Amino acid sequence: MVKADPSLHMHIRQFQIVGRGEVTEKNPHPKVFRMTLFAKDAVTAKSKFWYFMNRMKKLKKTTGEVLAVNEMHEKNSRTIKNFGIWLRYNSRTGTHNMYKEYRDLTLVGAVGRMYSEMASRHRARQTTIQIIRTAVVPAALCRRSNTTQFHNSKIRFPLIRRLPRAPTKALKTTFKAVRPTTFLH
Repeated sequence: MVKADPSLHMHIRQFQIVGRGEVTEKNPHPKVFRMTLFAKDAVTAKSKFWYFMNRMKKLKKTTGEVLAVNEMHEKNSRTIKNFGIWLRYNSRTGTHNMYKEYRDLTLVGAVGRMYSEMASRHRARQTTIQIIRTAVVPAALCRRSNTTQFHNSKIRFPLIRRLPRAPTKALKTTFKAVRPTTFLH
């Protein structure tokens, strides 16, 4: 089995950040906000949290505090699921909304594949992509053909290149006089 190059994997983790504005005499009980973010590490996740809080609620890092940073893990990462990702991104021409579907074992894996696809197909940098919502989509509600093609219960994958193996180690050789027959008769 060929081992995959680790540099090709997106090292993304899912974090839940809880924060609020600082306690003052004017506001002794500030409202608490919770946000789920995808980032490389906890520091980047906190930075993203303050970026979004500044835009949505006019709260800055200097006038607020982070109460908790928790990394979230998938409960069942052994069954494959269909993930829907709603996102917006900035291209060279403007801001666009988009919906994408992926089949993966974990949500973090699906988000990593989304970042790779957006970089390759749309030249969108990771910093320009904002994930609006993620959800596990049932098979009946999937829209994209690259997802629905795997919903067939009778799906088959042909074995294209089958090389015959020597029955014993004694008959195994590095070089053969004739090319192997790799197709089935």
